[in-house]
Amino acid sequence: MKAINSQVLLDTLMADTRQLILEANKLQHLPAALLQASPAPGKWSVAQVLEHLNFYSRFYLKAMEEKLHQHQTIADNTFKPGWLGNYFTHMMKPTDACTVKNKMKTMKNAIPAEQADGKAALAQFITDQHTLLNLLQIARTANLNRLRVPTSLSKMLTFKLGDTFRFFIAHEQRHRVQWENILKELMKAEMVLGE
Repeated sequence: MKAINSQVLLDTLMADTRQLILEANKLQHLPAALLQASPAPGKWSVAQVLEHLNFYSRFYLKAMEEKLHQHQTIADNTFKPGWLGNYFTHMMKPTDACTVKNKMKTMKNAIPAEQADGKAALAQFITDQHTLLNLLQIARTANLNRLRVPTSLSKMLTFKLGDTFRFFIAHEQRHRVQWENILKELMKAEMVLGE
């Protein structure tokens, strides 16, 4: 795994987060009924996708913030991804703007309620993205290699702070693709019904 300039990595992650905010802001103009509509039985709605993302935000944002505030370290100019963090990030990240390469099973405790409140979930998601931007800014003075953050799988399994940011944002990008595909399916079904 190749070393990355820490500031360049944080700039990239901040740009990715700003893009997620822009995409989420587009959802604010949609009717609540559309956010809560499922494209097919057993498939998630956009509201459920957002609630799923909010579940992970509650865990990871708190864990990263605690590490950043409890363990101030001298920043390192380079970040070297860990093999496990790198593996999970690449497994999670979409291959391009509209493709997810592999399906993954959701952990039971991260499955959203069928009737998630789309507008509330969206507002929370956007708030969490702004919190993430603040944490990425704070991380400019931290050592992305030394600080270790527990994963939602187990407190014993930890990622380097830099990998945690990368993995967390890749997970959000993955589900952005999902919510866009859900909306495309709903629009297509509406056009077919309207014919």
